[in-house]
Amino acid sequence: MKIQVLVGSTRQGRFSERVAVWVVEHLAADGRFDVELVDLRDYPLPFFDQAPPALTLRDYSGEDVARLGRKLDEADGFVVLTAEYNHGYPAVLKNAMDHTFVEWRRKPIAFVGWGNVGGARAIEQLRQVSVELEMAPLRHAVHILPDILRPARQADEPFDTSVFAPLEPRLTMLADDLHWWAGALATARAAQQY
Repeated sequence: MKIQVLVGSTRQGRFSERVAVWVVEHLAADGRFDVELVDLRDYPLPFFDQAPPALTLRDYSGEDVARLGRKLDEADGFVVLTAEYNHGYPAVLKNAMDHTFVEWRRKPIAFVGWGNVGGARAIEQLRQVSVELEMAPLRHAVHILPDILRPARQADEPFDTSVFAPLEPRLTMLADDLHWWAGALATARAAQQY
């Protein structure tokens, strides 16, 4: 079961790299997943200005979008890592989602967020977008609140994941749900082409 951990921020000095190491390590150690990190920095896209891909499907505007589409197609499910900016999620993440459609359909998506309220407002908005992409947004998310966010940002070793230890049970719950939904939806996708 292939799960992609999608880094939803491309800004300089982003915190998401620390979170990505922790989430990928945890899911890989779980043993039920083939985990791949997908960093939107590796998929620079133009600003979305075309016909909606829900209508055009795989008629991509260029190779840059097609390459992202091919990568997303490989996944059975997603864990999106998102910061919260001004009560919302990063524009680069929305842009990537807007450029694609069929690659997301009928797959589960879970979230790990951070910010003053643990990214809760950004995640709630992403759940709505996910429904429109015909995905199954999962209930259990991981919210990195300031009590963990601050020490994680200040840690001398940028990839020391021990600071996230209090959140391990929550990430395990997310992984359990993701495993069930990814398996169920993969079976359903295989049984009926769409």
